[in-house]
Order: sequence, then C-alpha cells, then structure tokens
Amino acid sequence: MNPFSHVFYTLIAALCRSIPLNPFKIIQITGSSYFRAMLLQNSINTDFQHTLASDIQINGVGIHSGATVEMTLKPAEPNTGIVFQRVDLPNQPVVKADVDNVVETTRSTTIEANGARVSTIEHLMAALVGCGVDNAVVQLNAPEVPILDGSSAPFVEAIASTGIQQQDAAKVWYTLQHNISFVDEGKKVEMVALPYHEYRINTLIDFNSPVLGTQHAAINSISQFAEEVAPCRTFCFFHELEYLLDNNLIKGGDLNNAIVVVDRPVSETQVQRIAQIFEKDNVKVNEGGILNNLDLRFPNEPARHKLLDVIGDLALVGFPFKAHIIANRPGHASNVAFARKIKEHIKKYKNKKDIPVYDPAKPPVMDVHAIEKKLPHRYPFLLVDKIIELTEKYVIAVKNVTYNEPFFQGHFPGNCVMPGVLQVEALAQTGGLLTIPDDPENDYDTYFLKIDNCKFKQKVVPGDTLVLKMELMNPVRRGICEMKGTIFVGDKLVAEADMVAQIVKKPKVKV
Repeated sequence: MNPFSHVFYTLIAALCRSIPLNPFKIIQITGSSYFRAMLLQNSINTDFQHTLASDIQINGVGIHSGATVEMTLKPAEPNTGIVFQRVDLPNQPVVKADVDNVVETTRSTTIEANGARVSTIEHLMAALVGCGVDNAVVQLNAPEVPILDGSSAPFVEAIASTGIQQQDAAKVWYTLQHNISFVDEGKKVEMVALPYHEYRINTLIDFNSPVLGTQHAAINSISQFAEEVAPCRTFCFFHELEYLLDNNLIKGGDLNNAIVVVDRPVSETQVQRIAQIFEKDNVKVNEGGILNNLDLRFPNEPARHKLLDVIGDLALVGFPFKAHIIANRPGHASNVAFARKIKEHIKKYKNKKDIPVYDPAKPPVMDVHAIEKKLPHRYPFLLVDKIIELTEKYVIAVKNVTYNEPFFQGHFPGNCVMPGVLQVEALAQTGGLLTIPDDPENDYDTYFLKIDNCKFKQKVVPGDTLVLKMELMNPVRRGICEMKGTIFVGDKLVAEADMVAQIVKKPKVKV
C-alpha cells in the first residue's frame, strides 16, 4: 500500500468512527481487505468482549497432514474463549485453545484434550487476536487448521468481511507486575515481557543464513497487525524442504504457501525435483536466494512471520494482557514455554488486579478543600483527605491515619486501632463524592439505608495510608445508591462492605 493510500484509508476510518454508520456496510463498497480489517480494529471497544457477527466457512488443506479441511468459525457466548471442536470424531469433542493443552511444538503448535487433537493453530489464533475476537468456536472435520497461503491474511479478511459483535460482558485486561523472562541457552533464545500499557512486540531472528541475515520486526500496537503482520507467510530453507519431503512430513505443502530460502549451493537437478513434486514450471533460485515462485511482501517478511507466530502462540496464555514483548530467535517451543510463564504470573497476581495504585507524587483529582465544598463533614469527622481517581462508576480516595487522630485518645490507648465504624464512615464519605450531585449550594445529604457483608480483615493503626474504593453496583435510581466498598493498605485488603444509601435534598428553611 502506498503512503497516500495509507493516509486516505486512515482518514476514512477516523471519519467512520465519528459518524453513525455501520462500518461493515462501507466495507462492501471499498473492496480493500486492509481497509476492512482497519475499520474492524478501529470500530471495536476494547473494554468489552467480542465474538463473530456470524458463521465463517473456510476450506483448505492441512500442510502437514495433507487432509482437506472444512472449517467453520462460529460465534460463542462471553467468557468462552477460543474453543476448537472436532466434528468428525464421535461426540464431537472440544479442546480449549490454552497453553495447558499444548502437546506438540515441532514446526507448528498442536493442542489436545478430550480425545481431540488440532494442529497448526497459530496463524488462526493470531488472526483472532489481531481482529479483537475473544470468543469463538472453531469447528473442523480434520486434525489440522488449513494452511491457505501460509499467513494470517485470509483469516483476517474473512473475519473483517463478516464483522464482529460486541458482547454485554467486560473484557478484563491483565498487566504485568514485573519483567518475565525466558532463556533457552541451547537454542540461543531470549524472550522477555515488560510491563507496558499496550501490546507491543519486537522480534529478532538470526539463522546464520547469508540470505536472511539478521532481521528485525516490530509493532507498537496490535492495531497494526492486519496491515503489518497478517500478510507475512511462513518460510523454510531449501535443505529442510528436501528433508521434509523425503520423510513425508508436508503432505499438504505447496510452493504457494511458504517462502523457500536457498542459503546453500543447490544443483539444477535438486531444483527441478522440487518443481516436479509441486507441479510448478520454471522454478529457479533468484538473485536474492529465494525460489522465484513467490515475491516477498516485505523485505523482512520472515521476521514478521515470526512475530505473527509469537502473537498466535501467546494467545494461548488464556488471559488478555498488555505487555512489551521482546523475542530473540523465537520458535513455537520457546513461545509456548514463555506463554506458560506469563500465565503463571497472571494467575498469581490476577486476584490483586483490582487493588488501587496510589502514587503520592501525582496531583489529586480533588484535594481536601474541593472535598469540603461537596461534603458537609468537618473536623473531627471529615475522614477523606483527597480523591485520586473519579469516573462515572467508581471513586478512589486516600485517608492518611496519624497518631493525632482524636479517636485514638479513647480507643485502645497504648494499642491504637482505628474503629471499624469509622472505616465504614470513610467509605461512605468516599461514595458521597461520587454520587452527590454537583450543587454550588451543597443542597444534599446522604443517609445509610443498609450495610451488608461488612468484614474487617486487618487492623488499621497510626501510620497507615488507607486507599478507599467505592464502586456503583447499579445505576442510581430515585436517589438510592448501591455500592461496593473496599479499603486497602498497600496491597492488603483491610475492610470491605456492601452499602446502600439514599441521597436526600435538604429541606428548605423558612425564614
């Protein structure tokens, strides 16, 4: 795509996001597979889960098995994930696309469970991730996903043409608490995942090949997948191709679905043998050391395909996550081993995901003076020092507990403990800052109606900094607020409660 077209399509996609049109109707007019995919990526709300808008039928041949494959991608319910179903086997068993189900990584990624095995899933998995599909059932009548042209582009185009459907379920993104690394000294593989606010990937390949040399590929966001990565095809070396053919390992292989790199001297007889096997005419080695059956789509297409494989294999982590991935000499075995480490990390910290992070260096959303303008409370009963985050659905506040608190004089002198009822009151005041309407006359009060499931997990003592979170459980109706409250000191939950209050307008005072 030339630079002018790229700018043009980007502008049109931005326009489509700002007007009330169905972008998939516009897709039918443009006819550009890149444009379709770009519209798809720019039209989804990543805060929600998505599935396919309708069934997608894709037929092809498995590269290793040579079997003809009829594959149907079907919409699935929220929280299903990606599930493969072997409809050709008794009882049509399913196997979830998860790293725990990986059983083979030789030249492709294979999963197995419940008596069902499916191989070469990585290109399809990468396409689903790149298009933002969270839930789908992949039905196959054979043990292998079709290879098609050896890239993810046909899958991306099919998904983009059909469209995806936003579901009424939140998409929970996970982030990393620290660097995660994987090293395989024998294969000279190094991989690291760094905490990052996007899904960014860098890959580096070096096969000691005079043809490929050292290649690098990168994307700064998964939104670049359709244009920059999806079209990149798998590759192999000529000497590997001969070995695979001699051992009957690529029964469905074709010179049209792989880049063949010739980095060692070969004879004309060897080249013609390959041409006859694949029924191709005029096959020869071009000046760049690539069989002339295909033209490279990018100068670094092999490195970009390795990046594609990384995306597809890391999709098996099973949790949507954001990180900066750096992969040096990646392969399916290392990708899967790395995915296992990332999954272990997420499982370890997933229960701590909702813990608010307090950075005292950042300016508050509301300081104590702004709080006083909204809450009627004053010393010694104002128990919120500042608001650090405020949205339509939740509020996060901070209360610094010091030895100078007046209640410590009479509450366990010599063993100072903040009374639990005051912790609940601090939560209530925090919730009021979310739910009380903005009114310059400060014309509203709030009153408790109910407190349920109140638990105190840890003592609160002088020196603790309370981080209080109040989250609306339902929209406010007729002044009734239902909220979930939690209090943390660091990463420890010290108190929680379900609270119901009513916002009441103050009666007018007759003069």
